[in-house]
Amino acid sequence: MDKGTLYIIATPIGNLEDVTFRAVRILETADIIACEDTRHTQRLLNRHTDHRKGVLFAYHEHNEKTAAGKLLSSLSGGKSVALVCNAGFPGISDPGYRVVSAARNEGIRVEVIPGPSAALAALLSSGLPTSSFTFKGFAPKKKGQRKRFLEMEKDSPHTLVFFESPYRIGSFLKDAYLVFGDRLAAVCMELTKKFERIHRDYLSVLCEKFVGKKEKGEITVVIAGNKPKFLKEKD
Repeated sequence: MDKGTLYIIATPIGNLEDVTFRAVRILETADIIACEDTRHTQRLLNRHTDHRKGVLFAYHEHNEKTAAGKLLSSLSGGKSVALVCNAGFPGISDPGYRVVSAARNEGIRVEVIPGPSAALAALLSSGLPTSSFTFKGFAPKKKGQRKRFLEMEKDSPHTLVFFESPYRIGSFLKDAYLVFGDRLAAVCMELTKKFERIHRDYLSVLCEKFVGKKEKGEITVVIAGNKPKFLKEKD
């Protein structure tokens, strides 16, 4: 029996119109749709598909190990699996790596369906250099661990891209300012949505804007690399 195919599908990061024809076709025809939140994915399916074939299967950080095993068994049995997360690419700061790695090890075909990416959208929106960048994902929640995490990139000349929770954005920016100095940065909020906002300024100014404030929605932070031209001159 031929093995199935694992499709890694990027889904909208906010605006539901940002989905490709190819992604919709595979979502309609795959035997299984593995998703981070079945209710969230169902809204996307209701918007773009008419005759969906596959069953929804929960695949998230709390069941990733056991769910990956079940998906691998289905793929080995010839089933096609479409893997999605709530926004962007599965496996990029979301579950996905485990099943992709296992599928590759078993000789199962893996196809990536390109699409929206918060990291790239923020990078391009920031106005900071795009020729070379480092994506760091989410910083640790605890202050000490977060500072050590940031210090690893203190001397890097590359643009830095982070994901952050709206509940910790102020604390993150404060630590980034302490570690990196007063560099140029951008806080990108609600990307692709109606109320998208890009706050571009030096870290000292962004700290004043966000420390102690309650925010909503997904946030991507872009910080300039260690280059003098992106460091604010002292008065």
